[in-house]
Amino acid sequence: MPGAVVYPGTFDPVHWGHLDIVRRACRIFDRVVVAVARNRSKPTLFSLEERVELFRRSVEELGLSSKVEVVGFDKLLVDLLKELGIGVVLRGVRLFTDFEYELQISLTNYKLAKVETLFMMPSQELIHISSTIVKDIARHGGCLKGLVPPPVERALREKFKLCD
Repeated sequence: MPGAVVYPGTFDPVHWGHLDIVRRACRIFDRVVVAVARNRSKPTLFSLEERVELFRRSVEELGLSSKVEVVGFDKLLVDLLKELGIGVVLRGVRLFTDFEYELQISLTNYKLAKVETLFMMPSQELIHISSTIVKDIARHGGCLKGLVPPPVERALREKFKLCD
């Protein structure tokens, strides 16, 4: 079994599609580092600290804490990888448009630091979920069942001042 992989993203918020990829990555790798990014060019609903904590609590609920580490970062991904001593990145892709963007990033990371990138699609029943859609549903008081884990649903309801 390969050693470790880094699964980076904004995760604003984490949803079942993200967690599906983490759970499946745990079957392939000894260690999965979820790297939650601060993206200064992309406004987020949740702060970096909140997103890290929501991912941690979601991983704990799945019983994956022994194999998954969640960290926040505010630097180039290749610099984080050097610090961690990991040379493989895992990226989730849902659609061809996701792949096109992710391919550009992966080619750049390889050019900068010989980082290898693996692509994984969420399971078929989760492929339609995106953080943008989740936030829109929450903003309008819609049902989040099956889209996000309980800690995230509670945080979204609190953020948008929604009743259960």
